[in-house]
Amino acid sequence: MKVLFIGGSGVISSACTQYALNKGIDLYHLNRGKSTRVTPESVKVLRGDIREKESVRQVLADLIFDVVVDWVAFTPDHIEVDLELFAKRTKQYIFISSASAYHVPPLTLPIRESTPLFNPYWQYSRDKIACEERLTNAYRETGFPITIVRPSHTYDCTLMPMGFQYTIIDRMRQGKKVIVYGDGTSLWTLTHHKDFAVGFVGLLGNDHAIGEAFHITNEEILTWNQIFELMAGAAGVIPNLVHIPSDFIAAYDPDWGAGLLGDKAHSKIFDNTKIKRAVPEFNPTIPFAQGAVEIMAYYDADPSHQTINAKQDEMMDRIVTAFESGLP
Repeated sequence: MKVLFIGGSGVISSACTQYALNKGIDLYHLNRGKSTRVTPESVKVLRGDIREKESVRQVLADLIFDVVVDWVAFTPDHIEVDLELFAKRTKQYIFISSASAYHVPPLTLPIRESTPLFNPYWQYSRDKIACEERLTNAYRETGFPITIVRPSHTYDCTLMPMGFQYTIIDRMRQGKKVIVYGDGTSLWTLTHHKDFAVGFVGLLGNDHAIGEAFHITNEEILTWNQIFELMAGAAGVIPNLVHIPSDFIAAYDPDWGAGLLGDKAHSKIFDNTKIKRAVPEFNPTIPFAQGAVEIMAYYDADPSHQTINAKQDEMMDRIVTAFESGLP
Protein backbone atom coordinates (compact mmCIF):
# COMPACT_ATOMS: atom_id res chain seq x y z
CA MET A 1 0.00 0.00 0.00
CA LYS A 2 1.40 3.40 -1.02
CA VAL A 3 0.52 6.18 1.44
CA LEU A 4 1.27 9.90 1.49
CA PHE A 5 1.40 11.87 4.74
CA ILE A 6 1.19 15.63 4.28
CA GLY A 7 3.23 16.60 7.31
CA GLY A 8 4.25 13.41 9.09
CA SER A 9 6.64 14.70 11.74
CA GLY A 10 4.23 15.96 14.39
CA VAL A 11 3.31 14.58 17.80
CA ILE A 12 0.65 12.23 16.44
CA SER A 13 1.89 11.65 12.91
CA SER A 14 5.40 10.63 14.01
CA ALA A 15 4.03 7.60 15.86
CA CYS A 16 1.73 6.79 12.93
CA THR A 17 4.74 7.01 10.61
CA GLN A 18 6.68 4.43 12.58
CA TYR A 19 3.72 2.10 13.01
CA ALA A 20 2.89 2.30 9.29
CA LEU A 21 6.46 1.39 8.41
CA ASN A 22 6.31 -1.52 10.85
CA LYS A 23 3.25 -2.73 8.93
CA GLY A 24 5.17 -2.69 5.64
CA ILE A 25 3.45 0.38 4.18
CA ASP A 26 5.27 2.23 1.38
CA LEU A 27 5.22 5.65 3.05
CA TYR A 28 5.87 9.09 1.61
CA HIS A 29 6.11 12.39 3.48
CA LEU A 30 5.36 15.73 1.87
CA ASN A 31 6.68 18.53 4.06
CA ARG A 32 9.14 21.41 4.30
CA GLY A 33 11.72 19.51 6.34
CA LYS A 34 11.61 22.02 9.19
CA SER A 35 10.90 19.61 12.05
CA THR A 36 13.54 18.70 14.61
CA ARG A 37 12.21 15.13 14.68
CA VAL A 38 14.26 12.61 12.76
CA THR A 39 12.43 11.07 9.79
CA PRO A 40 12.98 7.30 9.47
CA GLU A 41 15.26 6.43 6.58
CA SER A 42 12.69 4.21 4.89
CA VAL A 43 10.27 7.12 4.41
CA LYS A 44 10.36 8.58 0.92
CA VAL A 45 10.53 12.36 1.44
CA LEU A 46 8.99 14.86 -0.98
CA ARG A 47 10.13 18.39 -0.19
CA GLY A 48 7.37 20.94 -0.63
CA ASP A 49 5.05 23.37 1.13
CA ILE A 50 1.40 22.34 0.80
CA ARG A 51 0.48 26.04 0.99
CA GLU A 52 2.23 26.52 -2.38
CA LYS A 53 -0.08 24.55 -4.62
CA GLU A 54 1.70 24.78 -7.95
CA SER A 55 5.11 23.88 -6.57
CA VAL A 56 3.56 20.87 -4.81
CA ARG A 57 1.90 19.82 -8.05
CA GLN A 58 5.35 19.70 -9.64
CA VAL A 59 6.81 17.76 -6.72
CA LEU A 60 4.01 15.19 -6.94
CA ALA A 61 4.49 14.82 -10.69
CA ASP A 62 2.58 11.69 -11.75
CA LEU A 63 2.54 9.97 -8.34
CA ILE A 64 -0.68 8.19 -7.35
CA PHE A 65 -1.42 6.89 -3.85
CA ASP A 66 -3.72 4.40 -2.19
CA VAL A 67 -4.16 6.82 0.72
CA VAL A 68 -3.43 10.52 1.28
CA VAL A 69 -3.50 11.88 4.85
CA ASP A 70 -3.41 15.62 5.50
CA TRP A 71 -2.14 16.25 9.03
CA VAL A 72 -1.89 20.03 8.55
CA ALA A 73 -5.23 21.12 7.06
CA PHE A 74 -7.01 23.55 9.37
CA THR A 75 -9.32 25.73 7.26
CA PRO A 76 -11.63 25.23 4.28
CA ASP A 77 -9.18 26.89 1.88
CA HIS A 78 -6.66 24.18 2.78
CA ILE A 79 -9.28 21.59 1.87
CA GLU A 80 -9.92 23.24 -1.51
CA VAL A 81 -6.25 22.83 -2.38
CA ASP A 82 -6.34 19.16 -1.40
CA LEU A 83 -9.47 18.51 -3.43
CA GLU A 84 -7.78 20.00 -6.47
CA LEU A 85 -4.48 18.20 -5.99
CA PHE A 86 -5.69 14.75 -4.96
CA ALA A 87 -9.11 14.19 -6.56
CA LYS A 88 -7.54 11.84 -9.12
CA ARG A 89 -4.50 10.73 -7.12
CA THR A 90 -5.91 8.62 -4.29
CA LYS A 91 -8.41 5.92 -3.35
CA GLN A 92 -8.80 7.34 0.18
CA TYR A 93 -8.27 10.82 1.65
CA ILE A 94 -8.05 11.13 5.43
CA PHE A 95 -8.70 14.47 7.09
CA ILE A 96 -7.42 15.01 10.62
CA SER A 97 -10.20 16.89 12.38
CA SER A 98 -10.58 17.32 16.15
CA ALA A 99 -12.77 15.92 18.91
CA SER A 100 -13.18 19.53 20.04
CA ALA A 101 -15.59 19.84 17.11
CA TYR A 102 -18.20 17.85 19.03
CA HIS A 103 -21.02 19.80 20.66
CA VAL A 104 -19.78 22.07 23.46
CA PRO A 105 -20.93 21.70 26.14
CA PRO A 106 -21.46 17.94 25.61
CA LEU A 107 -25.10 16.98 25.07
CA THR A 108 -24.61 13.47 26.47
CA LEU A 109 -21.77 11.25 27.59
CA PRO A 110 -20.10 9.22 26.29
CA ILE A 111 -19.48 11.09 23.05
CA ARG A 112 -20.09 9.09 19.88
CA GLU A 113 -19.27 9.88 16.26
CA SER A 114 -22.95 10.72 15.75
CA THR A 115 -22.78 13.51 18.35
CA PRO A 116 -23.55 16.84 16.61
CA LEU A 117 -20.67 19.17 15.77
CA PHE A 118 -21.01 22.60 17.42
CA ASN A 119 -18.46 24.78 19.18
CA PRO A 120 -19.36 28.46 19.67
CA TYR A 121 -16.26 29.16 21.82
CA TRP A 122 -13.22 28.17 19.76
CA GLN A 123 -12.48 29.28 16.20
CA TYR A 124 -10.07 26.37 15.71
CA SER A 125 -12.92 23.92 16.21
CA ARG A 126 -15.33 25.85 13.99
CA ASP A 127 -12.77 25.79 11.20
CA LYS A 128 -12.39 22.02 11.57
CA ILE A 129 -16.18 21.66 11.39
CA ALA A 130 -16.24 23.74 8.20
CA CYS A 131 -13.55 21.50 6.72
CA GLU A 132 -15.59 18.41 7.53
CA GLU A 133 -18.68 19.94 5.92
CA ARG A 134 -16.78 20.74 2.71
CA LEU A 135 -15.38 17.23 2.50
CA THR A 136 -18.74 15.62 3.23
CA ASN A 137 -20.25 17.62 0.36
CA ALA A 138 -17.42 16.50 -1.92
CA TYR A 139 -18.07 12.88 -0.98
CA ARG A 140 -21.80 13.21 -1.63
CA GLU A 141 -21.47 15.18 -4.85
CA THR A 142 -18.44 13.60 -6.54
CA GLY A 143 -17.60 10.48 -4.52
CA PHE A 144 -14.32 11.92 -3.22
CA PRO A 145 -13.28 9.05 -0.91
CA ILE A 146 -13.03 10.71 2.49
CA THR A 147 -12.38 9.40 5.98
CA ILE A 148 -12.52 11.82 8.92
CA VAL A 149 -10.48 11.20 12.07
CA ARG A 150 -11.11 13.23 15.23
CA PRO A 151 -8.23 12.93 17.72
CA SER A 152 -8.85 14.11 21.24
CA HIS A 153 -5.95 15.10 23.53
CA THR A 154 -3.10 12.99 22.12
CA TYR A 155 0.44 13.37 23.46
CA ASP A 156 3.99 12.10 23.35
CA CYS A 157 6.96 12.74 25.65
CA THR A 158 7.42 16.27 24.28
CA LEU A 159 3.90 17.52 25.03
CA MET A 160 2.84 18.85 28.43
CA PRO A 161 -0.88 18.07 28.85
CA MET A 162 -1.45 21.40 30.62
CA GLY A 163 0.16 23.35 27.79
CA PHE A 164 2.72 26.17 28.00
CA GLN A 165 5.76 23.91 27.53
CA TYR A 166 7.77 23.57 30.77
CA THR A 167 6.24 26.65 32.43
CA ILE A 168 3.76 24.91 34.74
CA ILE A 169 6.29 22.31 35.91
CA ASP A 170 8.71 25.15 36.65
CA ARG A 171 6.01 26.83 38.75
CA MET A 172 5.40 23.57 40.61
CA ARG A 173 9.09 23.12 41.33
CA GLN A 174 9.33 26.68 42.62
CA GLY A 175 6.35 26.14 44.91
CA LYS A 176 4.33 28.76 43.05
CA LYS A 177 0.57 28.45 42.70
CA VAL A 178 -0.58 26.51 39.67
CA ILE A 179 -3.96 27.17 38.07
CA VAL A 180 -6.38 24.29 37.57
CA TYR A 181 -9.49 25.08 35.55
CA GLY A 182 -12.80 25.06 37.44
CA ASP A 183 -12.81 22.74 40.43
CA GLY A 184 -10.54 20.24 38.69
CA THR A 185 -13.13 17.46 38.69
CA SER A 186 -14.16 17.57 35.02
CA LEU A 187 -13.30 14.29 33.30
CA TRP A 188 -10.67 14.07 30.60
CA THR A 189 -9.02 11.54 28.30
CA LEU A 190 -5.33 11.55 27.36
CA THR A 191 -4.20 9.26 24.55
CA HIS A 192 -0.58 8.20 24.02
CA HIS A 193 0.42 8.67 20.39
CA LYS A 194 1.58 5.06 20.12
CA ASP A 195 -1.88 3.83 21.13
CA PHE A 196 -3.48 6.23 18.67
CA ALA A 197 -1.26 4.94 15.86
CA VAL A 198 -2.68 1.41 16.12
CA GLY A 199 -6.21 2.62 15.49
CA PHE A 200 -5.21 5.12 12.84
CA VAL A 201 -3.02 2.90 10.70
CA GLY A 202 -5.79 0.30 10.74
CA LEU A 203 -7.97 2.79 8.86
CA LEU A 204 -5.49 3.16 5.98
CA GLY A 205 -6.91 1.40 2.96
CA ASN A 206 -9.83 0.15 5.04
CA ASP A 207 -12.95 -0.04 2.86
CA HIS A 208 -15.17 0.24 5.94
CA ALA A 209 -13.72 3.70 6.65
CA ILE A 210 -14.76 5.41 3.40
CA GLY A 211 -17.37 8.10 4.02
CA GLU A 212 -17.08 7.62 7.78
CA ALA A 213 -15.80 9.57 10.80
CA PHE A 214 -13.93 8.08 13.76
CA HIS A 215 -12.48 9.30 17.00
CA ILE A 216 -9.52 7.38 18.42
CA THR A 217 -8.98 7.83 22.16
CA ASN A 218 -7.81 6.14 25.31
CA GLU A 219 -10.43 4.74 27.66
CA GLU A 220 -8.69 5.78 30.89
CA ILE A 221 -10.72 8.58 32.49
CA LEU A 222 -8.95 11.16 34.67
CA THR A 223 -9.91 14.37 36.38
CA TRP A 224 -7.79 17.44 35.76
CA ASN A 225 -6.79 17.31 39.42
CA GLN A 226 -5.40 13.83 38.81
CA ILE A 227 -3.58 14.94 35.65
CA PHE A 228 -1.85 17.81 37.47
CA GLU A 229 -1.02 15.55 40.41
CA LEU A 230 0.41 12.81 38.17
CA MET A 231 2.62 15.37 36.43
CA ALA A 232 3.71 16.80 39.79
CA GLY A 233 4.50 13.31 41.08
CA ALA A 234 6.62 12.57 38.01
CA ALA A 235 8.38 15.90 38.61
CA GLY A 236 9.05 14.95 42.24
CA VAL A 237 6.99 17.70 43.87
CA ILE A 238 3.72 18.28 45.69
CA PRO A 239 1.77 20.90 43.68
CA ASN A 240 0.22 24.04 45.12
CA LEU A 241 -3.00 23.98 43.12
CA VAL A 242 -5.49 26.84 42.96
CA HIS A 243 -8.87 26.31 41.28
CA ILE A 244 -10.15 29.16 39.13
CA PRO A 245 -13.27 29.21 36.90
CA SER A 246 -12.52 29.02 33.20
CA ASP A 247 -14.58 32.11 32.38
CA PHE A 248 -12.51 34.08 34.93
CA ILE A 249 -9.33 32.90 33.19
CA ALA A 250 -10.82 33.83 29.81
CA ALA A 251 -11.47 37.39 30.98
CA TYR A 252 -7.74 37.86 31.55
CA ASP A 253 -6.39 35.67 28.74
CA PRO A 254 -8.89 35.25 25.86
CA ASP A 255 -6.68 32.84 23.89
CA TRP A 256 -6.22 30.48 26.84
CA GLY A 257 -9.88 30.91 27.73
CA ALA A 258 -11.04 29.93 24.24
CA GLY A 259 -9.26 26.59 24.52
CA LEU A 260 -10.73 26.01 27.97
CA LEU A 261 -14.33 27.04 27.29
CA GLY A 262 -14.21 25.39 23.88
CA ASP A 263 -12.66 22.15 25.07
CA LYS A 264 -10.85 21.43 28.35
CA ALA A 265 -13.39 22.91 30.77
CA HIS A 266 -15.93 20.22 29.85
CA SER A 267 -15.92 16.52 30.66
CA LYS A 268 -14.97 14.42 27.64
CA ILE A 269 -15.60 10.67 27.65
CA PHE A 270 -15.65 8.80 24.35
CA ASP A 271 -17.30 5.63 23.11
CA ASN A 272 -14.70 3.78 20.99
CA THR A 273 -17.07 1.10 19.70
CA LYS A 274 -16.85 2.32 16.10
CA ILE A 275 -13.06 2.39 15.79
CA LYS A 276 -12.80 -0.99 17.51
CA ARG A 277 -15.27 -2.46 15.07
CA ALA A 278 -13.30 -1.10 12.09
CA VAL A 279 -9.87 -1.88 13.59
CA PRO A 280 -10.20 -4.84 16.00
CA GLU A 281 -6.55 -4.67 17.10
CA PHE A 282 -7.06 -1.18 18.56
CA ASN A 283 -6.81 -1.57 22.34
CA PRO A 284 -5.14 1.38 24.13
CA THR A 285 -2.87 0.13 26.91
CA ILE A 286 -0.62 3.03 28.00
CA PRO A 287 -1.87 4.74 31.19
CA PHE A 288 -1.09 8.39 31.77
CA ALA A 289 0.89 7.52 34.89
CA GLN A 290 3.43 5.99 32.50
CA GLY A 291 3.06 8.87 30.06
CA ALA A 292 3.77 11.45 32.78
CA VAL A 293 7.04 9.68 33.63
CA GLU A 294 8.02 9.68 29.93
CA ILE A 295 7.27 13.40 29.65
CA MET A 296 9.35 14.36 32.67
CA ALA A 297 12.22 12.11 31.54
CA TYR A 298 12.30 14.02 28.26
CA TYR A 299 12.28 17.46 29.89
CA ASP A 300 14.76 16.56 32.61
CA ALA A 301 17.20 14.92 30.19
CA ASP A 302 18.11 18.18 28.48
CA PRO A 303 17.92 21.70 29.98
CA SER A 304 17.27 23.09 26.49
CA HIS A 305 13.85 21.40 26.61
CA GLN A 306 12.91 23.42 29.71
CA THR A 307 11.51 26.42 27.88
CA ILE A 308 9.54 28.83 30.05
CA ASN A 309 6.87 31.09 28.60
CA ALA A 310 7.68 34.22 30.62
CA LYS A 311 4.67 36.13 29.34
CA GLN A 312 2.28 33.35 30.31
CA ASP A 313 4.02 32.82 33.64
CA GLU A 314 3.42 36.48 34.47
CA MET A 315 -0.18 36.21 33.29
CA MET A 316 -0.77 33.25 35.62
CA ASP A 317 0.52 35.33 38.55
CA ARG A 318 -1.87 38.15 37.64
CA ILE A 319 -4.84 35.78 37.35
CA VAL A 320 -4.12 34.14 40.72
CA THR A 321 -3.68 37.52 42.42
CA ALA A 322 -6.87 38.90 40.91
CA PHE A 323 -8.90 35.82 41.81
CA GLU A 324 -7.66 35.65 45.39
CA SER A 325 -8.21 39.39 45.81
CA GLY A 326 -11.84 39.02 44.78
CA LEU A 327 -11.43 41.17 41.68
CA PRO A 328 -13.97 40.72 38.85
